[in-house]
Amino acid sequence: MTQAELRLCSLLLQEHFGEIVEKVGNSLLRTGPRPLRLLVGDTGLLPDQVKKALCVLIQHNLVHYEVQPRGSVEYEARSERILRILRYPRYIYTAKTLYGDPGELLVEELLLHGHLPMSCAVARVADRLTETMEDGKTMDYTEVSSTFVRLADTHFIQRCPIVPETPQSAKSLPPPAPALAIAEKDMYVVPRLSLVGKGKRRHSCDEEEEQEHKAKRQKKEGGSSETPPDDGIYWQVNLERFHQHFRDQALVSAVASRMDQTSSEVVRTMLRMSEVTTASGASHTQPLSSNEIFRSLPAGYNIGKQVLDQYLALLADDPLEFVGKSGDSGGGTYTVSILCGELGIPRPETLPSSGFGSRCARIFRLLLRKKHLEQKQVEDFAMIPAKEAKDMLYRMLSENLVSLQEIPKTPDHAPSRTFYLYTVNVMAAARMLLHRCYKSVANLMERRQHEMRENKRLLEKSQRVEAILASMQATGAEAAQLHEVEEMITGPERQQLENLKRNVNKIDASENQVDETIFVLESFIESTMKR
Repeated sequence: MTQAELRLCSLLLQEHFGEIVEKVGNSLLRTGPRPLRLLVGDTGLLPDQVKKALCVLIQHNLVHYEVQPRGSVEYEARSERILRILRYPRYIYTAKTLYGDPGELLVEELLLHGHLPMSCAVARVADRLTETMEDGKTMDYTEVSSTFVRLADTHFIQRCPIVPETPQSAKSLPPPAPALAIAEKDMYVVPRLSLVGKGKRRHSCDEEEEQEHKAKRQKKEGGSSETPPDDGIYWQVNLERFHQHFRDQALVSAVASRMDQTSSEVVRTMLRMSEVTTASGASHTQPLSSNEIFRSLPAGYNIGKQVLDQYLALLADDPLEFVGKSGDSGGGTYTVSILCGELGIPRPETLPSSGFGSRCARIFRLLLRKKHLEQKQVEDFAMIPAKEAKDMLYRMLSENLVSLQEIPKTPDHAPSRTFYLYTVNVMAAARMLLHRCYKSVANLMERRQHEMRENKRLLEKSQRVEAILASMQATGAEAAQLHEVEEMITGPERQQLENLKRNVNKIDASENQVDETIFVLESFIESTMKR
Protein backbone atom coordinates (compact mmCIF):
# COMPACT_ATOMS: atom_id res chain seq x y z
CA MET A 1 0.00 0.00 0.00
CA THR A 2 1.12 3.59 -0.62
CA GLN A 3 2.29 6.03 2.02
CA ALA A 4 -0.86 8.12 1.49
CA GLU A 5 -3.10 5.10 2.23
CA LEU A 6 -1.01 4.17 5.29
CA ARG A 7 -1.24 7.71 6.65
CA LEU A 8 -5.00 7.87 6.10
CA CYS A 9 -5.56 4.45 7.73
CA SER A 10 -3.56 5.55 10.79
CA LEU A 11 -5.56 8.77 11.11
CA LEU A 12 -8.88 6.90 10.82
CA LEU A 13 -7.87 4.33 13.45
CA GLN A 14 -6.65 7.03 15.83
CA GLU A 15 -9.79 9.16 15.43
CA HIS A 16 -12.26 6.31 15.90
CA PHE A 17 -10.48 3.88 18.27
CA GLY A 18 -7.69 5.75 20.07
CA GLU A 19 -3.89 5.65 20.20
CA ILE A 20 -3.39 2.04 21.37
CA VAL A 21 -5.55 0.51 18.62
CA GLU A 22 -3.92 2.87 16.09
CA LYS A 23 -0.44 1.72 17.13
CA VAL A 24 -1.37 -1.98 16.75
CA GLY A 25 -3.17 -1.39 13.44
CA ASN A 26 -0.32 0.72 12.06
CA SER A 27 2.19 -2.01 12.94
CA LEU A 28 0.13 -4.61 11.04
CA LEU A 29 -0.30 -2.30 8.06
CA ARG A 30 3.44 -1.63 7.82
CA THR A 31 4.77 -5.14 8.39
CA GLY A 32 2.02 -7.44 7.09
CA PRO A 33 0.76 -10.62 8.84
CA ARG A 34 2.37 -11.13 12.26
CA PRO A 35 1.85 -13.36 15.32
CA LEU A 36 1.01 -11.86 18.70
CA ARG A 37 4.56 -12.23 20.07
CA LEU A 38 6.15 -10.11 17.30
CA LEU A 39 3.31 -7.62 17.48
CA VAL A 40 3.93 -7.03 21.19
CA GLY A 41 7.65 -6.52 20.54
CA ASP A 42 7.10 -4.12 17.63
CA THR A 43 4.53 -1.89 19.37
CA GLY A 44 6.18 -1.83 22.81
CA LEU A 45 2.76 -2.26 24.46
CA LEU A 46 1.76 -4.72 27.16
CA PRO A 47 0.49 -8.10 25.87
CA ASP A 48 -2.90 -7.44 27.48
CA GLN A 49 -3.20 -4.09 25.67
CA VAL A 50 -2.32 -5.69 22.31
CA LYS A 51 -4.87 -8.47 22.87
CA LYS A 52 -7.64 -5.96 23.66
CA ALA A 53 -6.71 -3.84 20.63
CA LEU A 54 -6.85 -6.93 18.39
CA CYS A 55 -10.26 -7.82 19.87
CA VAL A 56 -11.55 -4.35 18.92
CA LEU A 57 -10.12 -4.60 15.39
CA ILE A 58 -11.51 -8.11 14.83
CA GLN A 59 -14.90 -7.02 16.21
CA HIS A 60 -15.07 -4.34 13.51
CA ASN A 61 -13.73 -6.63 10.72
CA LEU A 62 -10.60 -4.49 10.37
CA VAL A 63 -8.25 -7.41 11.11
CA HIS A 64 -8.57 -11.09 10.26
CA TYR A 65 -6.57 -14.00 11.59
CA GLU A 66 -5.32 -17.25 10.08
CA VAL A 67 -3.96 -20.42 11.67
CA GLN A 68 -0.59 -21.35 10.19
CA PRO A 69 0.45 -24.97 9.44
CA ARG A 70 2.70 -25.03 12.51
CA GLY A 71 -0.15 -24.00 14.79
CA SER A 72 0.61 -20.31 15.33
CA VAL A 73 -2.00 -17.63 14.64
CA GLU A 74 -1.12 -14.64 12.44
CA TYR A 75 -3.08 -11.40 12.31
CA GLU A 76 -3.39 -9.26 9.19
CA ALA A 77 -4.87 -5.77 8.82
CA ARG A 78 -7.48 -5.17 6.10
CA SER A 79 -6.47 -1.79 4.72
CA GLU A 80 -9.37 -1.62 2.24
CA ARG A 81 -11.82 -2.19 5.09
CA ILE A 82 -10.18 0.47 7.29
CA LEU A 83 -10.56 3.01 4.48
CA ARG A 84 -14.31 2.24 4.41
CA ILE A 85 -14.63 4.00 7.80
CA LEU A 86 -14.48 7.21 5.78
CA ARG A 87 -17.74 6.19 4.08
CA TYR A 88 -19.73 5.46 7.25
CA PRO A 89 -21.74 8.75 7.10
CA ARG A 90 -22.81 7.92 3.56
CA TYR A 91 -23.97 4.44 4.55
CA ILE A 92 -26.02 5.88 7.43
CA TYR A 93 -27.55 8.62 5.27
CA THR A 94 -28.49 6.07 2.58
CA ALA A 95 -30.21 3.88 5.19
CA LYS A 96 -32.14 6.93 6.42
CA THR A 97 -33.21 7.80 2.86
CA LEU A 98 -34.43 4.26 2.14
CA TYR A 99 -35.81 3.13 5.52
CA GLY A 100 -36.33 6.25 7.65
CA ASP A 101 -35.10 6.89 11.19
CA PRO A 102 -35.22 3.23 12.37
CA GLY A 103 -33.08 2.15 9.39
CA GLU A 104 -30.62 4.96 9.99
CA LEU A 105 -30.13 4.11 13.67
CA LEU A 106 -29.94 0.34 13.04
CA VAL A 107 -27.11 0.80 10.53
CA GLU A 108 -25.43 3.33 12.84
CA GLU A 109 -25.55 0.93 15.81
CA LEU A 110 -24.15 -1.96 13.74
CA LEU A 111 -21.31 0.23 12.42
CA LEU A 112 -20.63 1.59 15.90
CA HIS A 113 -20.36 -1.85 17.54
CA GLY A 114 -19.03 -3.91 14.61
CA HIS A 115 -21.73 -6.56 15.02
CA LEU A 116 -24.75 -7.04 17.30
CA PRO A 117 -27.58 -9.56 17.85
CA MET A 118 -30.94 -8.52 16.42
CA SER A 119 -32.62 -8.28 19.85
CA CYS A 120 -29.87 -6.01 21.20
CA ALA A 121 -29.88 -3.73 18.12
CA VAL A 122 -33.69 -3.40 18.14
CA ALA A 123 -33.74 -2.54 21.88
CA ARG A 124 -31.00 0.07 21.51
CA VAL A 125 -32.68 1.76 18.54
CA ALA A 126 -36.11 1.73 20.21
CA ASP A 127 -34.61 3.40 23.30
CA ARG A 128 -32.88 6.07 21.17
CA LEU A 129 -36.04 6.82 19.19
CA THR A 130 -38.09 7.02 22.41
CA GLU A 131 -35.66 9.64 23.75
CA THR A 132 -36.47 11.92 20.80
CA MET A 133 -40.26 11.51 21.06
CA GLU A 134 -42.67 13.60 23.10
CA ASP A 135 -43.41 12.71 26.73
CA GLY A 136 -45.85 9.85 26.99
CA LYS A 137 -44.95 8.39 23.56
CA THR A 138 -42.68 5.38 23.05
CA MET A 139 -41.30 3.43 20.10
CA ASP A 140 -42.59 -0.13 19.81
CA TYR A 141 -40.07 -2.95 19.23
CA THR A 142 -42.21 -4.43 16.42
CA GLU A 143 -41.78 -1.33 14.24
CA VAL A 144 -37.99 -1.38 14.59
CA SER A 145 -37.79 -5.16 14.07
CA SER A 146 -39.85 -4.87 10.85
CA THR A 147 -37.29 -2.35 9.53
CA PHE A 148 -34.52 -4.77 10.55
CA VAL A 149 -36.21 -7.54 8.52
CA ARG A 150 -36.51 -5.23 5.49
CA LEU A 151 -32.79 -4.39 5.71
CA ALA A 152 -31.96 -8.10 5.79
CA ASP A 153 -34.36 -8.92 2.92
CA THR A 154 -32.65 -6.32 0.70
CA HIS A 155 -29.20 -7.60 1.85
CA PHE A 156 -28.06 -4.29 3.41
CA ILE A 157 -27.24 -6.25 6.58
CA GLN A 158 -26.09 -9.85 6.86
CA ARG A 159 -25.32 -12.48 9.49
CA CYS A 160 -21.75 -12.86 10.73
CA PRO A 161 -19.90 -16.15 10.22
CA ILE A 162 -20.07 -18.49 13.22
CA VAL A 163 -18.08 -21.46 14.53
CA PRO A 164 -19.54 -24.53 12.77
CA GLU A 165 -20.70 -27.34 15.01
CA THR A 166 -18.32 -30.26 14.43
CA PRO A 167 -18.21 -33.33 16.67
CA GLN A 168 -14.92 -33.55 18.56
CA SER A 169 -13.54 -36.50 20.43
CA ALA A 170 -12.49 -36.11 24.04
CA LYS A 171 -8.80 -36.65 23.20
CA SER A 172 -8.56 -34.12 20.33
CA LEU A 173 -7.24 -30.69 21.21
CA PRO A 174 -9.22 -27.58 20.22
CA PRO A 175 -7.71 -25.53 17.36
CA PRO A 176 -5.58 -22.47 18.26
CA ALA A 177 -8.26 -20.21 16.73
CA PRO A 178 -11.81 -21.01 15.59
CA ALA A 179 -12.56 -21.17 11.87
CA LEU A 180 -15.69 -19.11 11.18
CA ALA A 181 -18.06 -19.96 8.33
CA ILE A 182 -21.65 -19.48 7.21
CA ALA A 183 -23.64 -20.89 4.30
CA GLU A 184 -24.68 -18.35 1.68
CA LYS A 185 -28.35 -19.36 1.99
CA ASP A 186 -28.30 -18.51 5.71
CA MET A 187 -26.63 -15.07 5.44
CA TYR A 188 -29.91 -13.14 5.22
CA VAL A 189 -32.27 -15.43 7.17
CA VAL A 190 -33.77 -13.49 10.09
CA PRO A 191 -34.57 -15.63 13.17
CA ARG A 192 -38.21 -15.65 14.19
CA LEU A 193 -38.27 -13.63 17.37
CA SER A 194 -41.27 -12.34 19.29
CA LEU A 195 -39.73 -9.06 20.38
CA VAL A 196 -42.36 -7.46 22.60
CA GLY A 197 -41.68 -4.21 24.38
CA LYS A 198 -41.29 -0.49 24.08
CA GLY A 199 -38.33 1.86 24.16
CA LYS A 200 -37.24 3.19 27.55
CA ARG A 201 -36.18 6.71 28.36
CA ARG A 202 -32.85 7.39 30.00
CA HIS A 203 -33.10 7.52 33.79
CA SER A 204 -31.57 10.14 36.05
CA CYS A 205 -28.10 9.55 37.53
CA ASP A 206 -29.47 8.36 40.90
CA GLU A 207 -31.81 5.84 39.28
CA GLU A 208 -29.03 4.56 37.04
CA GLU A 209 -26.68 4.04 40.01
CA GLU A 210 -29.45 2.23 41.90
CA GLN A 211 -30.06 -0.09 38.94
CA GLU A 212 -26.32 -0.80 38.61
CA HIS A 213 -26.08 -1.71 42.31
CA LYS A 214 -29.12 -3.98 41.94
CA ALA A 215 -27.59 -5.72 38.89
CA LYS A 216 -24.26 -6.24 40.72
CA ARG A 217 -26.09 -7.62 43.74
CA GLN A 218 -28.01 -10.09 41.56
CA LYS A 219 -24.78 -11.17 39.89
CA LYS A 220 -23.09 -11.82 43.26
CA GLU A 221 -26.10 -13.81 44.44
CA GLY A 222 -25.79 -16.05 41.40
CA GLY A 223 -28.79 -14.77 39.54
CA SER A 224 -28.30 -14.00 35.85
CA SER A 225 -30.45 -12.33 33.29
CA GLU A 226 -32.28 -14.45 30.74
CA THR A 227 -30.35 -15.51 27.63
CA PRO A 228 -31.66 -13.62 24.58
CA PRO A 229 -33.53 -15.83 22.10
CA ASP A 230 -31.05 -15.04 19.30
CA ASP A 231 -27.92 -15.59 21.39
CA GLY A 232 -24.93 -16.35 19.14
CA ILE A 233 -26.54 -14.92 15.96
CA TYR A 234 -24.77 -11.67 15.17
CA TRP A 235 -25.42 -9.21 12.36
CA GLN A 236 -23.16 -6.79 10.48
CA VAL A 237 -23.54 -4.19 7.74
CA ASN A 238 -23.04 -5.51 4.19
CA LEU A 239 -20.83 -2.76 2.75
CA GLU A 240 -20.73 -4.34 -0.72
CA ARG A 241 -24.52 -4.05 -0.98
CA PHE A 242 -24.29 -0.33 -0.19
CA HIS A 243 -21.59 0.02 -2.86
CA GLN A 244 -23.87 -1.73 -5.33
CA HIS A 245 -26.60 0.79 -4.46
CA PHE A 246 -24.18 3.70 -5.01
CA ARG A 247 -23.16 2.29 -8.41
CA ASP A 248 -26.83 1.87 -9.36
CA GLN A 249 -27.52 5.52 -8.43
CA ALA A 250 -24.51 6.70 -10.48
CA LEU A 251 -25.69 4.62 -13.43
CA VAL A 252 -29.23 6.04 -13.24
CA SER A 253 -27.85 9.60 -13.07
CA ALA A 254 -25.59 8.95 -16.07
CA VAL A 255 -28.53 7.65 -18.13
CA ALA A 256 -30.68 10.64 -17.11
CA SER A 257 -27.98 13.17 -18.13
CA ARG A 258 -27.24 11.40 -21.43
CA MET A 259 -30.81 10.58 -22.50
CA ASP A 260 -33.90 11.59 -20.49
CA GLN A 261 -35.78 10.96 -17.25
CA THR A 262 -37.94 8.13 -18.64
CA SER A 263 -34.87 6.19 -19.79
CA SER A 264 -33.33 6.54 -16.33
CA GLU A 265 -36.57 5.29 -14.74
CA VAL A 266 -36.51 2.21 -16.99
CA VAL A 267 -32.92 1.48 -15.92
CA ARG A 268 -33.82 2.15 -12.26
CA THR A 269 -36.69 -0.37 -12.51
CA MET A 270 -34.36 -3.01 -14.01
CA LEU A 271 -31.79 -2.45 -11.27
CA ARG A 272 -34.44 -2.61 -8.55
CA MET A 273 -35.79 -5.91 -9.93
CA SER A 274 -32.36 -7.56 -9.87
CA GLU A 275 -30.77 -5.84 -6.84
CA VAL A 276 -30.93 -8.96 -4.64
CA THR A 277 -30.25 -11.60 -7.31
CA THR A 278 -27.17 -9.88 -8.78
CA ALA A 279 -23.83 -10.83 -7.20
CA SER A 280 -21.71 -7.98 -5.81
CA GLY A 281 -18.86 -8.46 -8.32
CA ALA A 282 -21.02 -9.24 -11.38
CA SER A 283 -20.53 -7.19 -14.54
CA HIS A 284 -24.20 -7.46 -15.61
CA THR A 285 -27.56 -7.91 -13.91
CA GLN A 286 -29.68 -11.02 -14.40
CA PRO A 287 -31.57 -11.06 -17.75
CA LEU A 288 -35.04 -9.50 -17.52
CA SER A 289 -37.77 -9.81 -20.12
CA SER A 290 -39.50 -6.79 -21.59
CA ASN A 291 -42.84 -8.02 -20.21
CA GLU A 292 -41.42 -8.25 -16.65
CA ILE A 293 -39.98 -4.74 -16.88
CA PHE A 294 -43.30 -3.38 -18.15
CA ARG A 295 -45.20 -4.91 -15.22
CA SER A 296 -42.69 -3.53 -12.69
CA LEU A 297 -42.65 0.10 -13.89
CA PRO A 298 -43.85 2.66 -11.29
CA ALA A 299 -47.54 3.51 -11.38
CA GLY A 300 -46.84 7.15 -12.27
CA TYR A 301 -45.21 6.28 -15.62
CA ASN A 302 -48.07 5.78 -18.05
CA ILE A 303 -46.09 4.52 -21.03
CA GLY A 304 -47.26 1.71 -23.28
CA LYS A 305 -45.49 -1.56 -24.00
CA GLN A 306 -44.51 -0.38 -27.48
CA VAL A 307 -42.94 2.82 -26.12
CA LEU A 308 -41.01 0.80 -23.51
CA ASP A 309 -39.63 -1.48 -26.24
CA GLN A 310 -38.45 1.62 -28.14
CA TYR A 311 -36.68 2.95 -25.03
CA LEU A 312 -35.02 -0.43 -24.43
CA ALA A 313 -33.87 -0.54 -28.08
CA LEU A 314 -32.40 2.99 -27.77
CA LEU A 315 -30.56 2.07 -24.56
CA ALA A 316 -29.21 -1.11 -26.15
CA ASP A 317 -27.99 0.78 -29.25
CA ASP A 318 -26.24 3.53 -27.24
CA PRO A 319 -22.40 3.45 -27.64
CA LEU A 320 -21.91 3.46 -23.85
CA GLU A 321 -23.86 0.16 -23.65
CA PHE A 322 -25.80 0.94 -20.47
CA VAL A 323 -28.23 -1.85 -21.43
CA GLY A 324 -27.49 -4.98 -23.45
CA LYS A 325 -29.88 -7.32 -25.23
CA SER A 326 -29.29 -10.96 -24.29
CA GLY A 327 -32.20 -12.77 -25.97
CA ASP A 328 -35.58 -12.55 -27.74
CA SER A 329 -37.84 -14.51 -25.38
CA GLY A 330 -40.65 -12.71 -23.53
CA GLY A 331 -40.53 -9.71 -25.87
CA GLY A 332 -36.73 -9.57 -25.59
CA THR A 333 -34.47 -10.04 -22.56
CA TYR A 334 -32.16 -7.24 -21.40
CA THR A 335 -29.36 -6.78 -18.86
CA VAL A 336 -27.84 -3.64 -17.30
CA SER A 337 -24.08 -3.21 -17.50
CA ILE A 338 -23.08 -2.47 -13.90
CA LEU A 339 -19.36 -2.00 -14.53
CA CYS A 340 -19.74 0.67 -17.18
CA GLY A 341 -16.16 1.89 -17.72
CA GLU A 342 -17.14 5.31 -19.04
CA LEU A 343 -18.51 6.26 -15.61
CA GLY A 344 -15.06 6.05 -14.06
CA ILE A 345 -12.82 7.66 -16.67
CA PRO A 346 -11.07 10.60 -14.99
CA ARG A 347 -12.77 13.65 -16.44
CA PRO A 348 -10.94 16.88 -17.27
CA GLU A 349 -13.05 18.59 -14.62
CA THR A 350 -11.45 16.36 -11.97
CA LEU A 351 -7.99 17.74 -12.73
CA PRO A 352 -6.91 20.23 -10.05
CA SER A 353 -7.41 23.58 -11.75
CA SER A 354 -4.85 25.27 -9.49
CA GLY A 355 -2.13 22.90 -10.75
CA PHE A 356 -3.03 22.55 -14.44
CA GLY A 357 -5.77 24.92 -15.54
CA SER A 358 -8.50 24.83 -18.17
CA ARG A 359 -6.13 24.57 -21.15
CA CYS A 360 -4.55 21.41 -19.76
CA ALA A 361 -8.07 20.09 -19.29
CA ARG A 362 -8.75 20.83 -22.97
CA ILE A 363 -5.64 18.86 -24.03
CA PHE A 364 -6.55 16.01 -21.70
CA ARG A 365 -10.08 15.84 -23.16
CA LEU A 366 -8.64 15.91 -26.67
CA LEU A 367 -6.24 13.01 -25.99
CA LEU A 368 -9.06 11.00 -24.42
CA ARG A 369 -11.09 11.41 -27.57
CA LYS A 370 -8.35 11.02 -30.22
CA LYS A 371 -6.30 8.36 -28.34
CA HIS A 372 -2.88 9.19 -29.96
CA LEU A 373 -1.62 12.57 -31.17
CA GLU A 374 1.71 14.18 -32.02
CA GLN A 375 2.67 17.47 -30.39
CA LYS A 376 1.93 19.43 -33.59
CA GLN A 377 -1.51 17.82 -33.84
CA VAL A 378 -2.24 18.70 -30.19
CA GLU A 379 -1.34 22.34 -30.91
CA ASP A 380 -3.62 22.45 -33.99
CA PHE A 381 -6.63 20.62 -32.54
CA ALA A 382 -6.54 22.38 -29.16
CA MET A 383 -5.74 25.79 -30.77
CA ILE A 384 -2.97 26.50 -28.25
CA PRO A 385 0.41 28.13 -29.13
CA ALA A 386 3.30 25.69 -29.60
CA LYS A 387 5.32 26.88 -26.60
CA GLU A 388 2.37 26.67 -24.20
CA ALA A 389 1.21 23.29 -25.54
CA LYS A 390 4.72 21.85 -25.14
CA ASP A 391 4.96 23.14 -21.56
CA MET A 392 1.53 21.76 -20.63
CA LEU A 393 2.21 18.35 -22.16
CA TYR A 394 5.50 18.03 -20.28
CA ARG A 395 3.85 19.06 -17.00
CA MET A 396 1.11 16.44 -17.42
CA LEU A 397 3.74 13.89 -18.50
CA SER A 398 5.72 14.50 -15.29
CA GLU A 399 2.52 13.89 -13.24
CA ASN A 400 1.70 10.63 -15.12
CA LEU A 401 -1.51 12.10 -16.50
CA VAL A 402 -0.35 11.49 -20.07
CA SER A 403 2.28 9.12 -21.47
CA LEU A 404 4.62 9.29 -24.48
CA GLN A 405 4.86 6.46 -26.99
CA GLU A 406 7.76 6.18 -29.45
CA ILE A 407 7.14 4.64 -32.90
CA PRO A 408 10.46 4.44 -34.86
CA LYS A 409 10.48 4.41 -38.69
CA THR A 410 13.89 2.66 -38.74
CA PRO A 411 15.50 0.08 -36.44
CA ASP A 412 18.15 2.56 -35.19
CA HIS A 413 15.51 4.61 -33.26
CA ALA A 414 16.95 7.87 -34.57
CA PRO A 415 14.96 10.82 -33.11
CA SER A 416 14.59 12.45 -36.53
CA ARG A 417 12.97 9.28 -37.87
CA THR A 418 10.68 8.55 -34.89
CA PHE A 419 7.08 9.47 -34.21
CA TYR A 420 6.40 10.70 -30.65
CA LEU A 421 2.73 10.21 -29.80
CA TYR A 422 1.05 11.49 -26.67
CA THR A 423 -1.74 9.38 -25.18
CA VAL A 424 -3.69 9.06 -21.93
CA ASN A 425 -3.01 5.98 -19.82
CA VAL A 426 -6.41 5.99 -18.15
CA MET A 427 -5.49 3.46 -15.45
CA ALA A 428 -2.33 5.36 -14.48
CA ALA A 429 -4.27 8.65 -14.41
CA ALA A 430 -7.00 7.09 -12.26
CA ARG A 431 -4.43 5.70 -9.81
CA MET A 432 -2.68 9.07 -9.61
CA LEU A 433 -5.95 10.86 -8.90
CA LEU A 434 -6.88 8.21 -6.30
CA HIS A 435 -3.50 8.74 -4.59
CA ARG A 436 -4.14 12.50 -4.49
CA CYS A 437 -7.62 11.93 -3.07
CA TYR A 438 -6.16 9.88 -0.20
CA LYS A 439 -3.66 12.64 0.51
CA SER A 440 -6.44 15.26 0.41
CA VAL A 441 -8.62 13.40 2.92
CA ALA A 442 -5.65 12.89 5.27
CA ASN A 443 -4.86 16.62 5.06
CA LEU A 444 -8.50 17.50 5.80
CA MET A 445 -8.56 15.22 8.84
CA GLU A 446 -5.34 16.71 10.20
CA ARG A 447 -6.71 20.21 9.63
CA ARG A 448 -9.87 19.36 11.58
CA GLN A 449 -7.84 17.92 14.45
CA HIS A 450 -5.69 21.09 14.47
CA GLU A 451 -8.79 23.30 14.63
CA MET A 452 -10.16 21.28 17.57
CA ARG A 453 -6.83 21.40 19.43
CA GLU A 454 -6.50 25.15 18.96
CA ASN A 455 -9.98 25.72 20.45
CA LYS A 456 -9.90 22.94 23.05
CA ARG A 457 -10.26 25.26 26.07
CA LEU A 458 -13.19 27.12 24.53
CA LEU A 459 -14.96 23.87 23.57
CA GLU A 460 -14.60 22.50 27.11
CA LYS A 461 -16.01 25.74 28.52
CA SER A 462 -18.96 25.60 26.11
CA GLN A 463 -19.69 21.98 27.10
CA ARG A 464 -19.62 22.89 30.81
CA VAL A 465 -22.04 25.79 30.27
CA GLU A 466 -24.40 23.56 28.24
CA ALA A 467 -24.33 20.92 31.01
CA ILE A 468 -25.16 23.56 33.66
CA LEU A 469 -28.02 24.91 31.54
CA ALA A 470 -29.43 21.42 30.99
CA SER A 471 -29.40 20.62 34.72
CA MET A 472 -30.97 24.01 35.60
CA GLN A 473 -33.73 23.53 33.00
CA ALA A 474 -34.45 20.09 34.43
CA THR A 475 -34.89 21.58 37.93
CA GLY A 476 -37.15 24.39 36.62
CA ALA A 477 -34.81 27.40 36.95
CA GLU A 478 -36.04 30.90 36.08
CA ALA A 479 -35.26 32.62 32.79
CA ALA A 480 -33.09 35.24 34.48
CA GLN A 481 -30.88 32.55 36.02
CA LEU A 482 -30.55 30.79 32.66
CA HIS A 483 -29.63 34.06 30.96
CA GLU A 484 -26.97 34.71 33.59
CA VAL A 485 -25.36 31.31 32.92
CA GLU A 486 -25.49 31.88 29.14
CA GLU A 487 -23.55 35.13 29.58
CA MET A 488 -20.60 33.12 30.93
CA ILE A 489 -19.62 32.79 27.25
CA THR A 490 -18.74 36.26 25.97
CA GLY A 491 -19.65 37.66 22.55
CA PRO A 492 -16.19 37.18 20.99
CA GLU A 493 -16.06 33.61 22.32
CA ARG A 494 -19.50 32.88 20.86
CA GLN A 495 -18.32 34.26 17.50
CA GLN A 496 -15.21 32.09 17.70
CA LEU A 497 -17.36 29.02 18.38
CA GLU A 498 -19.56 29.79 15.37
CA ASN A 499 -16.48 30.16 13.13
CA LEU A 500 -15.11 26.85 14.42
CA LYS A 501 -18.42 25.10 13.77
CA ARG A 502 -18.61 26.54 10.25
CA ASN A 503 -15.03 25.50 9.46
CA VAL A 504 -15.50 21.96 10.81
CA ASN A 505 -18.73 21.57 8.80
CA LYS A 506 -16.89 22.67 5.65
CA ILE A 507 -14.11 20.16 6.31
CA ASP A 508 -16.65 17.35 6.91
CA ALA A 509 -18.49 18.22 3.69
CA SER A 510 -15.18 18.27 1.78
CA GLU A 511 -14.27 14.82 3.15
CA ASN A 512 -17.60 13.42 1.92
CA GLN A 513 -17.15 14.99 -1.52
CA VAL A 514 -13.62 13.60 -1.89
CA ASP A 515 -14.86 10.18 -0.77
CA GLU A 516 -17.44 10.21 -3.59
CA THR A 517 -14.58 10.73 -6.05
CA ILE A 518 -12.61 7.94 -4.35
CA PHE A 519 -15.57 5.59 -4.78
CA VAL A 520 -15.88 6.36 -8.52
CA LEU A 521 -12.14 5.90 -9.11
CA GLU A 522 -11.96 2.67 -7.07
CA SER A 523 -15.00 1.26 -8.92
CA PHE A 524 -13.42 2.13 -12.27
CA ILE A 525 -10.06 0.55 -11.40
CA GLU A 526 -11.77 -2.57 -10.04
CA SER A 527 -14.02 -2.99 -13.08
CA THR A 528 -11.13 -2.41 -15.52
CA MET A 529 -8.97 -5.04 -13.82
CA LYS A 530 -11.83 -7.58 -13.96
CA ARG A 531 -12.15 -7.31 -17.73
